[in-house]
Amino acid sequence: MPVEIPKDSWPGSVNTVTLGATGDQGGSRTSTVTIGGEQSLPFMHFENPTPHRPVIAMEVAAARPADWSAVLLEAWGSTLDDPAVWARACEDAGADLIVLQFGLKGSDDGPVSAEFAVEVVKEVMDSTGLPLVVLGPGQAEIDNSILVPIADATKGERIVLGLCEEGNYRTIVAAAMANDHLVLGKTPMDVNLAKQLNILMTDMGLPLDRIVMDPTTGALGYGIEYGYSVMERLRLAALQGDAMTQLPMLVTPGVETWKTKESKVGAGIPDEWGEWAERGVNWETLTAVALIEAGADVVVLRHPQSLVRVRAAIAELTASETA
Repeated sequence: MPVEIPKDSWPGSVNTVTLGATGDQGGSRTSTVTIGGEQSLPFMHFENPTPHRPVIAMEVAAARPADWSAVLLEAWGSTLDDPAVWARACEDAGADLIVLQFGLKGSDDGPVSAEFAVEVVKEVMDSTGLPLVVLGPGQAEIDNSILVPIADATKGERIVLGLCEEGNYRTIVAAAMANDHLVLGKTPMDVNLAKQLNILMTDMGLPLDRIVMDPTTGALGYGIEYGYSVMERLRLAALQGDAMTQLPMLVTPGVETWKTKESKVGAGIPDEWGEWAERGVNWETLTAVALIEAGADVVVLRHPQSLVRVRAAIAELTASETA
């Protein structure tokens, strides 16, 4: 006797957002990435198919990172010295997106400048045809000083600019609207704060299909359960019809996991922790897959082997749709 699987029917859905623009769309990318569109909780294929698989972005630093784990430095080698070469290596490794992260330092260890930022962005875009996310160092004045010129110099490319936060969203949103870009809104782990930032950005006239949200998360063992819960609640609210939560989500397991002791430290730790490099990749992979199952549409990684493993996990999670 066949068993009928109970199914939920949701009145709402997640917005569909397309990152990047090809030549016939006014940009120069060789491919675009579309995320969102879910009408059910993650991977509930028997209710609704997953319209767009979760995608993997790889982080590239605009200047050689001084605080990354030695495991990551070894994995990427000399590519770390040139963000354009590094971005191309990420594309060759199978990344769907590039996240270009600017810090406080620019060329020759001097302060990051608008000229330096624009030059790096153009070099990265010349080296890879993947869509691009560009993030400032996280200080409002500096973010504005580099993101506005970047937005102007890349008009029509549908770059994702960030981070938009409650105290620093107006300038970035205005630059995105003037140049046909998208924005990444970031809030602490709180459903209401995420919703409020989306309201503020749309009140400026920015369409919802040009917003991606980062609700913030922790690494495995470092607050992931709370981040997971917030992401679940955001997705439930979206499916229940709350328009200000119906945005695709991008999260950064790479940033979170590679700053933990388990991933960053190779000496003076218990033997039971196992081999250092394998441990770090496992930490990043498990964190990323857990967040994908919570509803992440984009995960930003750092290690190339993590990309391979997370890609395999996504394929397994979506395999029943094509079986």
